Amino acid sequence: MKINRLVDLEEYEAKGHFDMKGFRMQGFDASDTENFWVGLSYFLPGGGTTHSATPIEKVYVGIEGELTVITDDGEDNLRPMDSCYLAPNEGRSIINRTNKIATILVIMPYPPRD
Repeated sequence: MKINRLVDLEEYEAKGHFDMKGFRMQGFDASDTENFWVGLSYFLPGGGTTHSATPIEKVYVGIEGELTVITDDGEDNLRPMDSCYLAPNEGRSIINRTNKIATILVIMPYPPRD
């Protein structure tokens, strides 16, 4: 078992993100998960991501506040305890259009090994 406490989490940089703080909860240097990692992301008002696609599927789980997830097919709001699945190569961006901090969990497999 590996419990990581919020107070001890390490911040990480996420390419293409702005006005966001990300913390690794499990995986990479935080634990020995073999197939996936879990991050905790705090988006300030106006914070978000650039529109991009990756070959890796991902899941977002709303924890607090509200984020707008925009794909090539439209947009929808992610609220507490909502989840959002994004398929491999599905373009997406995220924006916090509210005046409150929004928090999500990010669950993703590791990038392919070369």
